[in-house]
Amino acid sequence: MKRKHHRQKGIWMLGAAAMILCTACGEGGGAQTDGGQADPVTLVYASNDYTRINPAMDEHGEINLLLFDGLTAHDGENEIVPALAKSWEVDETSCTYTFHLEEGVRWHDGEPFTAEDVKFTIEAIMNPENGSENAPNYEDVEKITVVDDETVIFRLAAPNAAFLDYMTMAVLPKHLLEGENMQEASFFRAPVGTGPYKLESWDAGQAIVMVRNDDYFRGAPHIERVIFKIVTDDNAKALQMEAGELDLALLTPKAAQSFADREGYVCYDMKTSDYRGILFNFHHPFWQKNRDIIPAVCCAIDRQAIIDAVILGQGMPAYGPLQRNVYNNEDVEHYDYNPQKAREILEAAGCVMGDDGVFERDGEKLSFVISVGAGDQVRVDMAQAAAQQISQAGIGCKVEIPTQIDWENQMAYLIGWGSPFDADDHTYKVFGTGKGANYSGYSNPAVDRYLLEARQSDDPEVRAAAYDRFQEELAKDPAYAFICYIDANYVADASIHGISPDTVMGHHGVGIFWNIEDWTMGG
Repeated sequence: MKRKHHRQKGIWMLGAAAMILCTACGEGGGAQTDGGQADPVTLVYASNDYTRINPAMDEHGEINLLLFDGLTAHDGENEIVPALAKSWEVDETSCTYTFHLEEGVRWHDGEPFTAEDVKFTIEAIMNPENGSENAPNYEDVEKITVVDDETVIFRLAAPNAAFLDYMTMAVLPKHLLEGENMQEASFFRAPVGTGPYKLESWDAGQAIVMVRNDDYFRGAPHIERVIFKIVTDDNAKALQMEAGELDLALLTPKAAQSFADREGYVCYDMKTSDYRGILFNFHHPFWQKNRDIIPAVCCAIDRQAIIDAVILGQGMPAYGPLQRNVYNNEDVEHYDYNPQKAREILEAAGCVMGDDGVFERDGEKLSFVISVGAGDQVRVDMAQAAAQQISQAGIGCKVEIPTQIDWENQMAYLIGWGSPFDADDHTYKVFGTGKGANYSGYSNPAVDRYLLEARQSDDPEVRAAAYDRFQEELAKDPAYAFICYIDANYVADASIHGISPDTVMGHHGVGIFWNIEDWTMGG
């Protein structure tokens, strides 16, 4: 991977390191401290809050790319490239992957990185007692053999076409985690990785401060310090960007629009594979009885109206989970907006319109609640718009914003998923029966069968046929009412150079930091 080098200008922090919350732009050599030393070049990013940094158990942590490395990585085209593994061989007959690791890599605490760390990490994820939502990615792994410090062999029980994608998983240090609780260990509040930055301090609810890893095996980053400032409210992010307290933030489309064409800012409207939809909780008695009305819910949603009103047109209507993937099937049922069809589906199911305009079934009103996580105004607005449309079609629908998500007992949730990588990612573990990220309790034997067929073949034609059938079955028996794919609206200080604007982002807009070691801040 070619590196880009830029001339450097600095943004420097004012105040003590633990309370670094504002920046000021400086020209030339840098701001001077009382001792005559230039303050470190620092980037401040508006981050959602973290209760822990645990890439083995959780997904979507933007911070993972700064602190950790995997054996492989994704480049700006989301293709697999070497990382901690400098090379590998694949024996397709025996489903064996042999990885040759970089030599001389050290953890942030100075201890050497070895193949034992790789084996420990993947086995920890695979251990069902640890409850990792990433476990389905590695369920085919039959044996992991450490040949020496720089060589590790994975033998799979069955083919997994996405295996090299899944080896981008952050490797964790065995010497600090062996014997620890992988959900609750204190390590995950003071993580040690091999990545381009290392943790300096963590002021809970305020800021996570990282400093450059000068010994990074791929070359020390140009930017000396990165601060993840915790800003959980979307409106507050825009205000702090305006006030100069932030250098980079993922904003709502409405907020980002206010920075367009303004001097000193660059707006990045980045495409994503990130979709939004209504997850139905099939553990709930309502959906166990009324699963057959879900197509009516899907037909009641005016997706384009939601896109226009909520995200200012910066997205596209969604009908399935693979629309930004080479294996997308455009010919499946889209459930285009059609309230009349919604009512016909309800009537065909034996539902009767009540005097209040809400359909009833067996004497009970058809009515449900969509839960939405607090702090994400775009999701709240989408849920409220969808609820209004669904209600107009004769199904009672309201929105609630609980303090904590109750996956088991809630009726529905405004969900987001989507991966820019192999089609297996965010399908097999999201829609497969009993898989780690299947929070809806969805189960469909045909869906399971076609997802497995696609995973176990590296023949593009075989995979295409399997994914076509998977999407057809999912459309017949929807797990979600898909709403839209959203763009990632990043706003950056104009002094930042190196952001890759054409890279397709993942869920929550994750991925912008894929090449942060190449970024600079300057004129």
